[in-house]
Amino acid sequence: MSDTEKINGYTREEAKELVDYIAAGKREGKALSYLFASFGKTHGRAKGSVRNYYYTLLKQRGDERVVRLLDGTNLSVEKIRAFSEEETDAVLRSILAEKAKGLSVRRAIRNITAGDEKLTLRLQNKYRNLLKKQPERVRKVAESLGMPPSAAPVLRMNKTALQRRLEEEIDALVERLTEGLKAENAALRARVEYLENLHKEK
Repeated sequence: MSDTEKINGYTREEAKELVDYIAAGKREGKALSYLFASFGKTHGRAKGSVRNYYYTLLKQRGDERVVRLLDGTNLSVEKIRAFSEEETDAVLRSILAEKAKGLSVRRAIRNITAGDEKLTLRLQNKYRNLLKKQPERVRKVAESLGMPPSAAPVLRMNKTALQRRLEEEIDALVERLTEGLKAENAALRARVEYLENLHKEK
């Protein structure tokens, strides 16, 4: 196989260099965000682009070229458990209840997650996707909390300041994240159970 053969837009040589660089950096205890940034700077690529390429590459275990690149590196991505329908509604209720106090989305979510950055990132992404793809669901949950229809959050078609701010916050959070998805999932489950119990007691 030629070193100039492309694997998802990178030459095989560059893909191997990235894999070896990340593997070595992780063995030295360096944060992934730092490794993405430094590799990107060296190769004239944006940090976000390097990050996305890396995670896409790790998911392609069925590609023999990728298998050979990753052989012996111990690099892997743990699967994040998806939100259940009950968890989704619990998350919405908790965010909207905080927003009803006059808080921003960012503050509302950080209050719920007690500052857990990985969980904050997941909830911000989930909330933004719900606003975009399931606005009626958001409105129904808002109404169930006694919020008037006019107060229910709406994501406008144009990029509002809120949407841009959320995207900036998500990008900033991703830069500070490293690993530990199992702990994140456990924290999420515990938090949702706590919120559900509070809701049942009311």
